[in-house]
Amino acid sequence: MTRSLLASVLVLASCAGCMHSGLAPGKTAAQAAGVNVQLAIEYLKLGKLANSRDFIERALKQDPGNANVQLTAGLVYERMNDMPKAEKAYATAERLGARDPNIQNNYAGFLCRTGKAPEGEKLFVAVASNPLYQTPEVALVNAGVCVRSVGDVVDAARYFTRALVIRPGLPEAMLQMGDLAIDRGDGAEALDFVQRYLAVNPPTPEVLWLGFRAERKLGDNTAAAGYARRVQTEFPNSEQAQLMRTGADR
Repeated sequence: MTRSLLASVLVLASCAGCMHSGLAPGKTAAQAAGVNVQLAIEYLKLGKLANSRDFIERALKQDPGNANVQLTAGLVYERMNDMPKAEKAYATAERLGARDPNIQNNYAGFLCRTGKAPEGEKLFVAVASNPLYQTPEVALVNAGVCVRSVGDVVDAARYFTRALVIRPGLPEAMLQMGDLAIDRGDGAEALDFVQRYLAVNPPTPEVLWLGFRAERKLGDNTAAAGYARRVQTEFPNSEQAQLMRTGADR
């Protein structure tokens, strides 16, 4: 199962009713850059990448020494698949951010997504160890996803376990551990993680799909069918429901 990095998404502020980018009377270049960053984010949410790029490039000209401007530029350029510019922007944001763990978390995610897992893992571990970062368990899960993407299931399990020690009900960590279990053929352990997940978290198509696979592995077709029905009825538009309709689960 391919899972995206949890904390690789930039927390974006909305910009209600803000649809111009000129330097208004009394505004500093830094303030204008802030407006353009917000506009770049809004257009990015809408999938209008060219508009988003235009606004972030205005912000870069107005306030290039601002870490948030550079971080947003990294996000925009990555979405546009302009990886050299994205790499430069993320790295600049990390340098300007004075070891800001949120910026490091974003940069680490980029490194992992672009084939630099060792560097990304190292940065995620640094984020998890930073006392200023309020959710170290998230950085640990991200580190686990990162190393799992290059086949290191042993260290991945170690990171997920550390995350669960900090926050026992963390859904992504339980889902990842269950997925690792099913991959090595351990249906019982996978089902245990599914049941623990559902005891403290709302259902998702991913965890119900894992329950279906685990019960199938254990040979309980009746229980597997129960999970299948839940996927189809509760999440009919999900990827997992589509897989079941096409018979890809067979």
